[in-house]
Amino acid sequence: MADGTIYLYFKNKDDILVQFFSYKAKQVFDLFREEVSIADNAVEKLRNLVRRHLEEFQRDKNMAIVYQAETHQNSRSAEPQIREMSKMYLDIVSEIVEQGQADGSMRKDLYLSLVKRFIVGAVDETINNWLHSGGKYDLVSMADPLIDLFIRGIGNTQ
Repeated sequence: MADGTIYLYFKNKDDILVQFFSYKAKQVFDLFREEVSIADNAVEKLRNLVRRHLEEFQRDKNMAIVYQAETHQNSRSAEPQIREMSKMYLDIVSEIVEQGQADGSMRKDLYLSLVKRFIVGAVDETINNWLHSGGKYDLVSMADPLIDLFIRGIGNTQ
């Protein structure tokens, strides 16, 4: 296919990016929801979500690069799609944390919005570090240490 032929299907480069994010978001979030639904408790739901997130980005490194690059820019072509994906992810995390708070597996004295951003930020930074390393290690192996950090924190409770 000649380079110019692609513009028969897309308006411009930004449109390609917008369509890419829309398509991938549906695919990936269906997988996220599926993984979360098979777990029995909030901690396992969170573990499944984070593990699947890391698996998807490791499986498709090019998608990870595009997503990370686009989401870390001040001016984003796919701003509405990125905002929607972020909201969907934060909603899943909220549901899990609220379930964990209700069943006693997660602290009730924490601000939900802070917890959500802590989780999202840690996963995002883990992916960034992996990309900057050139993908030299197994990204998915970071899922359990992340969950341990989320659930147990860094304090020494005695």
